[in-house]
Amino acid sequence: MLVAAAVCPAPPLLVPEVAAGAAAELGDARTACSDALAVLAASRPDLLVVVGAADREHHGPYPPGSRGSFRGFGVAADVQLGEGEEGPRLLPAPLAVGAWLLRHARWGAAPAEGFGVAQELDTPQCLQAGRELAARAARVALLVMGEGSACRTLKAPGYLDERAAGFDAGAARALGAADTAALAALDPALAAELQAAGRAPWQVLAGAAEGAGLDGRLLYEDAPYGVGYFVAAWS
Repeated sequence: MLVAAAVCPAPPLLVPEVAAGAAAELGDARTACSDALAVLAASRPDLLVVVGAADREHHGPYPPGSRGSFRGFGVAADVQLGEGEEGPRLLPAPLAVGAWLLRHARWGAAPAEGFGVAQELDTPQCLQAGRELAARAARVALLVMGEGSACRTLKAPGYLDERAAGFDAGAARALGAADTAALAALDPALAAELQAAGRAPWQVLAGAAEGAGLDGRLLYEDAPYGVGYFVAAWS
């Protein structure tokens, strides 16, 4: 059963070594992520699952001990998700960022593993994946990695799209209120057009939280670099 969740953005720029001279720009986001992780630790979970977007090839579970790397971003930095033998696959970037957040927070509250969500998954598939994750242990916590639209400004990765602000506002309300129905109602086609990488992971969270009766708090909301970033805690 899901007992807590933290929602964090997943840009590699959250890792100071990757951000380099721009590291201070996301300082508030890192602080909010640390606060959300503290909520997870306080829930005393038996299992923590880090959920993040992946391509279809990297969809599925990542066991404890799976490793990730930021070498593709020009930094000789590696991370490990939980304790265990190195897995056969490298963590997708969102899960690697989640692993870095856990290391930064000195996570030791429960075993940690990962789940990559293919961005092509439709809503019913995401909801079912979440239900299955919530059933993994008596007390499950999720660290859900993903961003909103990437189309908030002219300089955004997806250029300016007038629909982006409304999409992000709705996502922020849903995440802040732990509104599983609103998350399940997010349009996958629109999310794809707006390059909102958080859609599928958020809908996995919606499935996991069905019937859990969790309350939510939005800890951070901004759009640096024209991308919607949100941090929320559910408990």
